[in-house]
Amino acid sequence: MLTVSAYAATAADAPLEKTTIERRDLGPLDVLIEIKYAGICHSDIHTARNEWGGTRYPVVPGHEIAGIVTEVGADVTRHKVGDRVGVGCFVDSCGVCGPCEAGEEQYCANRVTATYNSVGKDGKVTQGGYSTHIVVTESFVVSIPEGLDLAAATPLLCAGITLYSPLRHWNAGPGKKVAIVGMGGLGHVGVKIAHAMGAEVTVLSQSLSKQEDGLRFGADHYHATADPAVFKQLRSTFDLVLNTVSVNLDIDAYLGTLALDGTMVLLGLPEKPISVRGFSLAGNRRSLAGSNVGGLRETQEMLDFCAEHGIVSEIELISADRINEAYERVLRSDVRYRFVIDAATF
Repeated sequence: MLTVSAYAATAADAPLEKTTIERRDLGPLDVLIEIKYAGICHSDIHTARNEWGGTRYPVVPGHEIAGIVTEVGADVTRHKVGDRVGVGCFVDSCGVCGPCEAGEEQYCANRVTATYNSVGKDGKVTQGGYSTHIVVTESFVVSIPEGLDLAAATPLLCAGITLYSPLRHWNAGPGKKVAIVGMGGLGHVGVKIAHAMGAEVTVLSQSLSKQEDGLRFGADHYHATADPAVFKQLRSTFDLVLNTVSVNLDIDAYLGTLALDGTMVLLGLPEKPISVRGFSLAGNRRSLAGSNVGGLRETQEMLDFCAEHGIVSEIELISADRINEAYERVLRSDVRYRFVIDAATF
């Protein structure tokens, strides 16, 4: 077993603290990764503070992981020592169900194994990327193209694929009008990707405070939703609305902005159930859907697409001793646009 430095939460109301954890011995199909950077996702905060329930303490968060391969198992063929690689939101699945065989491992019918706070096939709880090293089965490791800055590419392992997957699934591209709700860690990446796909992109944000950034990232239009008149102005406009925020919104108002056969996709996960009027869906034959990251094949496709179009996340690089401060700043929306931890400081 390899003992490595990490940062963990020991209780819902406890700050993350430096500790050590053990990584499993390298199996024949395993890859040992020296973590260089780990992104902070809002999901990390939800889990560390048990806001979704079921947190197993102590927990080491982190499912946006970028690093360098330092050792490979005897039967590994996909990666070699020195490769730039990434690990996203899950590290195993059954591999035999319909979704897994279709390359949609995130929807594994028999239990996907999350990168942290999940029980693996060995019966042990997984621990995430807020650490110096991680051991992962080779098929759940993706390659990060040389053209992408490693630190700025780190959030693509969650934020990037979370937006790319629904944009691809609902055929965003030339001739399509796409709205991104929220201009945070998820939303700003969605603007860049949707623009690169050729869609006409609109940002729907609470205020105009990030308008300059949104337009610079590729948005064609930017509206402040605090003004109720915006929803009347945009009625029956969009083919696709991607909701990236984790608070409960007036879903009916946003559904009203959908054109005929338009779809609103929920990506943020609010704590409380949402409420929707039937008339909001019946009008214009609208749909309300959800999406959950993407499979390994699509994640690699996303990284290659981002490399081709020069897309990375806008980041603030921090040392590990600032994780708790960063959590509070995320909750205040005080980051433009994603925190990334320098793993050399763990």
